[in-house]
Amino acid sequence: MKKRTRIDRIDRNILKRLQHDGRVSNVRLAKDVGISPPPCLRRVRALEDAGYISSYHAKLNHSSMGYGVTIFAMVKLENQSENDIKSFNNHIADISMVREAYIIAGDYDYMLKIVAKDWDAYQDLFTNKLSNAPNVVSIKSSLTIKMPKSENGVPID
Repeated sequence: MKKRTRIDRIDRNILKRLQHDGRVSNVRLAKDVGISPPPCLRRVRALEDAGYISSYHAKLNHSSMGYGVTIFAMVKLENQSENDIKSFNNHIADISMVREAYIIAGDYDYMLKIVAKDWDAYQDLFTNKLSNAPNVVSIKSSLTIKMPKSENGVPID
């Protein structure tokens, strides 16, 4: 991966458009950003190669897929050694309901975003996979009520 040090206005417009709709055709993308398709495709490939674009995916509706509950779980570990962190990372890697995991600073060590079919499914996960994980001291769970905002990516000016 070669690193581009600077991106220009056209690159930012490409990124903004792709972040909004990753399925846009190259012809449409080129028209939207004001250049012809061949240089647009070269710019997209260069942005991918430089690591500005890491993936393309579909954003699924949790509820439609049967996952009606989203929980944020704050996890505190007894120790934060490199081995303990690696062990916990490996433990949660195999739990499909854990959709995002962040190592955080503060009173807790991890913040996990978890989707579950219902509260009982989360309770089962909590009891059988999270609370008895090695080195876990405590878990604070917060059930979401609504999601008034959800935007992918980062702000692009």
